[in-house]
Amino acid sequence: MTNPGEPMKPLADIASGGETCRIMLALKSALKRVDPIPTLVFDEIDIGIGGRGGNIVGKKLATLAQQHQVICITHLPQVACYGDVHIRMVKDIKSGRAVTKVEIMKGKTRIEELAAMLGSENTGKVMIDGAEKMLGQADSWKKKEREKVLA
Repeated sequence: MTNPGEPMKPLADIASGGETCRIMLALKSALKRVDPIPTLVFDEIDIGIGGRGGNIVGKKLATLAQQHQVICITHLPQVACYGDVHIRMVKDIKSGRAVTKVEIMKGKTRIEELAAMLGSENTGKVMIDGAEKMLGQADSWKKKEREKVLA
């Protein structure tokens, strides 16, 4: 949608990449029960939003993941904490060549990664506590949502 007072324009002309991704999330969420596509990929859906918006997007993605496999590339811990599997990609230079390593984050390493995503190189107690709380709230929310589906 254009801004108030502006003429209607094609979505491709007015929406940013992040906005387009979030529009696709809304469409896929509305059609989740009839959409035959099994795997959905959302690349940097968090562009241009903050933590509050990220929390909403994370919940929408988790709900969509009840019907589809969802792969989401994100830089927001508020989105990442809703994933069932958390993967970190690390690019290094070895012998003058770029090498990408894939790491699955579980348990303590996931907490530390979420804490680092909160914005501090020093993942001290405050960041760790915040990451644990965020992950606990997301897990609790997902459990309640799954129970609704089964009811």
